[in-house]
Amino acid sequence: KAAGLRNGTVAFHLVNANSFNAFVTGRNMFIHTGLLLQAETPGEVIGVIAHELGHIKGGHQVRLAERAQQAQRIARITTLLGIGLGAAGAAAGSSDAASAGLGVAAGGQSLALRSIRAYQRDEEASADRAAASYLAKAGISGRGMLRTFKRLADQSALQSGRTDPYLLSHPIPRQRIANMSALLRKSRSFNKKDSPSLQLRHDMVRAKIAAYVGGTRYAQSLIAGKKLHPAARQYGRAIISHLYGSPKKALPQIAKLSKQYPKNAYLHEMRGEILLRSGKGKQAADAFAKAVKLDRYKAGFLRIELGHALLESRSKANVKRAVVELKKGLARDPSALAGYQYLARAYSELGRVPEALLASAQLAIRAGRKGQAKDYAKRAQKSFKRGSPGWIQAQDILETR
Repeated sequence: KAAGLRNGTVAFHLVNANSFNAFVTGRNMFIHTGLLLQAETPGEVIGVIAHELGHIKGGHQVRLAERAQQAQRIARITTLLGIGLGAAGAAAGSSDAASAGLGVAAGGQSLALRSIRAYQRDEEASADRAAASYLAKAGISGRGMLRTFKRLADQSALQSGRTDPYLLSHPIPRQRIANMSALLRKSRSFNKKDSPSLQLRHDMVRAKIAAYVGGTRYAQSLIAGKKLHPAARQYGRAIISHLYGSPKKALPQIAKLSKQYPKNAYLHEMRGEILLRSGKGKQAADAFAKAVKLDRYKAGFLRIELGHALLESRSKANVKRAVVELKKGLARDPSALAGYQYLARAYSELGRVPEALLASAQLAIRAGRKGQAKDYAKRAQKSFKRGSPGWIQAQDILETR
């Protein structure tokens, strides 16, 4: 809101990468899991998001592309000029002129790169200033943003003396900290602390990501430390038991947390996942249904998990209900490939072959298997009335280039 962007106009994606990084392309923001794991406070993540919103709002990508094209044209002209001078010098038997020509050619490339880097530094500084204004307007402290800059400065210090400052794509770290510290401290919210509930959510995110993608050794070291909230440490231990140990050990741990935080949708979601892995589809469906009811963000994947659990409960009535939940989940999150797989299975179990073929086609087209997708769509379309929603969806797939 502070950036003047409507809710839902920016799509967030998690990238399974260990580096402390984030970037934008168009209206898509990509955040590395390494950033979430390393950031000890939610304010650090919020500061990064504010900075990336500054790039989106400023239209920096479009202008950078234009500047890059301009620099390339200059570099090509300079290179051709240098080659021409070098060739002329060589023809005249002048080694000095030939060397000078080659120097002009090489210098043109270097000048183009330095020009782009200077422009990038200006854009980064502009995004920093925009981020500071968004944080102040939203009533959020910029302390987390400064912590991030200090982290980046420490990483940069390891390379000091080996990097040409004119080839950096970001402002010099220490200078950046000095400039932004003065700006961020002007906000009335600078000394405001992250709320305990937000810090707990952040800690639980870190514990969950560590357990799933950090590996057991990293996850155990993070969870064993004292920096995470005790509930987050217990959450992490339950997930590690679920993934690498025994569901029997994981269930009591997650059940205890669910009683402690009964309105936390994702504790019920995890309980459902553990039960589903244990072959208890009906109980898992009850847990996922509770998660769906409590989730104020209306996440599509929760309904897809609920649909999957309903399928595993082996009840025809639940299969019909699964179709409803899966369609709602996919409407919310069309990129969840597993949802189409479960939907195809549900339709197949109900004997609705055309719908099963169409769901299989939707899975195949999103997975990049165009030939298979068109085959399924063609077979499905024969059973749909021309102009009906199913017929149109199949036609869309058939017309995909």
